[in-house]
Amino acid sequence: MTDHGLIPSELQELSRRAAAAKDVSYSPYSNFRVGCALLCEDGSWVIGANIENASYPVTICAERTALVKAVTEGKKRFKAIGVSTDISPPASPCGMCRQFIREFADNSVPIFMYGRKEGECIVKTLGELLPMSFGPEDLHPDRGARK
Repeated sequence: MTDHGLIPSELQELSRRAAAAKDVSYSPYSNFRVGCALLCEDGSWVIGANIENASYPVTICAERTALVKAVTEGKKRFKAIGVSTDISPPASPCGMCRQFIREFADNSVPIFMYGRKEGECIVKTLGELLPMSFGPEDLHPDRGARK
């Protein structure tokens, strides 16, 4: 696993916070807990968990929960994203979440995906998970994705 510029303590904390976020998951229908941790460029952390709903389409994924929290706190620049599940191999963000992440992150942001087994992790950049993506700069060339 490459560190993508993160120091060992940041890597360890990303894993710990993503796993801990699963504890606040509300997933009574699927029992599929997902936790997400965002390492913001200012060094702060934001977590999120999946929140299910009896009307399945209105369920919100952990990644979107964390990003919505971050953005409403004024945080729009991220150094890394961690996603933790209880399955092996680890699960990646869904397509909707990949596009949602792209709104606030460029293609170089690493996404660390943690599985059930201790130390189990797959890391891919957003660009690897969402090739040929469409972002804010495509609508507003003067804006850029990470402002």
